[in-house]
Amino acid sequence: MSNTPSPARAVVLGSTSRYRRELLQRLGLPFEVAAPEVDETPQPGEAPAALAQRLALAKARAVAERFPEAVVIGSDQVADLAGEPLGKPGTHERAVQQLRRMRGQTVVFQTALAVVCRASGFERQDIAPVRVAFRELDDGEIERYLLAEQPYDCAGSAKSEGLGIALLERIDSDDPTALVGLPLIRTCQMLRAAGVRLP
Repeated sequence: MSNTPSPARAVVLGSTSRYRRELLQRLGLPFEVAAPEVDETPQPGEAPAALAQRLALAKARAVAERFPEAVVIGSDQVADLAGEPLGKPGTHERAVQQLRRMRGQTVVFQTALAVVCRASGFERQDIAPVRVAFRELDDGEIERYLLAEQPYDCAGSAKSEGLGIALLERIDSDDPTALVGLPLIRTCQMLRAAGVRLP
């Protein structure tokens, strides 16, 4: 039996999110980025956590079809307001509506993660919920925040790694980077399980 180690597999991030790309760069791993091209439309009655998990796995599987030898990371985040999913607002008007609804409320940001390698048959998924308590925001604060930050590509319109932190009273999480879009503690655990060497 040979003691020669198997060659390291390439790592592919199945996401076009610059936030996820910046987070994954923290691990010092070489990786590629590929767009997953997955329909993100919620299914009727689908709970936010279930939606995030389904999409994270769908993204990882879709990219793994194109990179079967690689270890592929898929992730998705859905803001959960009392069981209702809040996605990326896309426009200023929708962001205003979201933040008005979230003021004084606790929102759970459901950040799901999936790691897939077709060649080895590896497939694992998990979810990192982050409970976020919003302050009682007045309309002026909401407007000033949105004009300054323009977080229209962020689920729930709040960019916690930027000025959005000023909107919040409290964050509860066991994987702090999950709120930004990629739970790195769980990502490291899954990559190691898939055979990727980390420091």
